[in-house]
Amino acid sequence: MIEISNVTKSYNGKTNAVDNINLTIKDGEIFGFLGHNGAGKTTTIKMITGILNQDEGTILLNGIDIKKEPLKAKKQFGFVPDSPDMFLKLKGIEYLNFMANIYEVPKEIRKERIETLSNRFNIADALGDKIQTYSHGMRQKIVIIGVLIHDPSIWILDEPLSGLDPKSSFILKEMMREHANAGNTVFFSTHVLEVAEKLCDRIAIIKKGKILFCGSLDELKNKIKENDSLEKIFLEMTENE
Repeated sequence: MIEISNVTKSYNGKTNAVDNINLTIKDGEIFGFLGHNGAGKTTTIKMITGILNQDEGTILLNGIDIKKEPLKAKKQFGFVPDSPDMFLKLKGIEYLNFMANIYEVPKEIRKERIETLSNRFNIADALGDKIQTYSHGMRQKIVIIGVLIHDPSIWILDEPLSGLDPKSSFILKEMMREHANAGNTVFFSTHVLEVAEKLCDRIAIIKKGKILFCGSLDELKNKIKENDSLEKIFLEMTENE
């Protein structure tokens, strides 16, 4: 579970990039975070993951305060950033073992998870190659495997489908649903409204640092116009962004 209470973040002391937001992402659900570029999505994710400290408010991950107990809180989640261009000089297997070492995953368990996930994403044959030789989609896959290697209960994904081929995209969406159905939490940002419409149990729409809506898609459609597409509703709510 992720609990965000009265959270505010300002970069210049004048304009709030995130303005007193409140969100609760429950166990057992896939939660979509929608908004235009600059709306506050990435700032929110950076605060949830402890990359940035919030100016006000609290963020709890499975009841653990990310600001007060950062190391303990960070063990609760796996974070896929919007760019997979990292540790490029490492081989794929070196990167995965590095991630497993950080989270103290025992050798037998990591071996099984690496084998299972790399086969599922059809990247097993490339683990001996350096990440800098990978395509964008392959880099995305290796990062996803790396953050899942300690089997975190909370998944935080920033535009996770970007660059993935259709098969890998389908597999990741399937895994997200499996993870949520097992009673875990999936929080992801996306610009692909069709994905949010088909995949999410609930969504939040953020504009200029404020939450415009939080709830199910049915609730959103009933609030605006019945039978409208999510895309049309989203554009109407965020006009003049």
